[in-house]
Amino acid sequence: MTQSVVVQVGQCGNQIGCCFWDLALREHATVNKNGIYDESLSSFFRNVDARVGGGDADISKGKICSLKARAVLIDMEEGVVNEILQGPLRDVFDSKQLITDVSGSGNNWAVGHKVFGCQYRERIMEKLRKTAEHCDCLQCFFVIHSMGGGTGSGLGTFVLNVLEEEFPEVYRLVTSVYPSGEDDVITSPYNSVLAMKELNEHADCVLPIENASLFDIVSKINQIQSGMPGTTVKQRSLITSSEGGIKKHQEKPFDTMNNIVANLLLNLTSSARFEGSLNMDLNEISMNLVPFPQLHYLVSSLTPLYTLADVNVPPRRLDQMFSDAFSKDHQLIRADPKHNLYLACALMVRGNVHVSDLRRNIERLKPSLQFVSWNQEGWKTSLCSIPPVGHSHSLLALANNTCVKPTFMELRERFLRLFKKKAHLHHYLQVEGMEESCFTEAILSLTSLIEEYNQLDATKGTPMQEPPRLTIAM
Repeated sequence: MTQSVVVQVGQCGNQIGCCFWDLALREHATVNKNGIYDESLSSFFRNVDARVGGGDADISKGKICSLKARAVLIDMEEGVVNEILQGPLRDVFDSKQLITDVSGSGNNWAVGHKVFGCQYRERIMEKLRKTAEHCDCLQCFFVIHSMGGGTGSGLGTFVLNVLEEEFPEVYRLVTSVYPSGEDDVITSPYNSVLAMKELNEHADCVLPIENASLFDIVSKINQIQSGMPGTTVKQRSLITSSEGGIKKHQEKPFDTMNNIVANLLLNLTSSARFEGSLNMDLNEISMNLVPFPQLHYLVSSLTPLYTLADVNVPPRRLDQMFSDAFSKDHQLIRADPKHNLYLACALMVRGNVHVSDLRRNIERLKPSLQFVSWNQEGWKTSLCSIPPVGHSHSLLALANNTCVKPTFMELRERFLRLFKKKAHLHHYLQVEGMEESCFTEAILSLTSLIEEYNQLDATKGTPMQEPPRLTIAM
């Protein structure tokens, strides 16, 4: 069994990570009712025997002593991490897994990347190495961060660089939360574009998530809750519940938004945590979905997004679940993949679903989807027999699709509106090692990425003998 390590950076990264660990524990508790430490649990948790100085307990003896998450929590403001340590998950983490400061990064990528990066480099490397040493077969690092703030964007991408240097053979999968156009952090376009350059160069795969899209999904769930007579969303539904980690007196939209992203990670890692008739190795995502190194941004969609509490309402048909996964209403960025070009697509199914159901739906949907001519059969599939808590089945679709381009183009426009006026630039340039050329290089990197997608879009409907010769990232 392989193991993975989750690296949570910044307020957003730690809040999503907290939801992930809470929901993962609930899933494992549902499956493993006897509380026996097994290979499934070992993929993301250590079994620590407190009686022998905190060393790993013998897995052959089975019984749980104390579960510790395979995680490193980093934030330059200690508030969120302190809330986690005082909440229901306090025993899942210890001080050896945490790096915090009190000052914060001031919504400045340069402070997070260059100031705190240099200041905490050795401590970050030490935490990562010790966490990796507790893995028998380390397969993947999951980095969770936001793009708009200073710590998430700056220190988050710094951590990515450290991972590439220290563990070059270990897969780096990044979940990046992008700010909306109405974001209250005025410097978020700078932070996001500077971070994008690092993601282009140092990530194996990036799952971009837009706050605006998450908010749209939460609004739809609320409409269903209030708009269908006699029908409500289950309060203990996996998506809408926020019982773990950080408790609030009143649930806020961000709680549900964080749960949606956490559920994305649960589905993504289900094959690594549970058995199935058609398991997908995490490394296969990059191998099968990224034909060109720089085009490693995967659009994700999740279905179902809620569970109806009224048992008299018939569950959605399985075929509808597959249709929803390709609908723009279920995408975690504001995009419509059906009207754009697919390079490849992965379908990760959980629950009582048969291979025949999977094949039938792929054949049914294929005529409505545009794939590049040189990869018409670019499908990757997995089947995990364990459904999410509260659902009979679920589907995560990952698409390498040119529909991500408008998100990047909008980000570029927001960046240029600030940069042309040199607005707020002095906050960055006063940081040692930060020059105006850093901004120029970052926007050129983003423009180059957009041009790669433009080249692919230009081939829509045109048969090709070979793939277009895109720029290869070195």
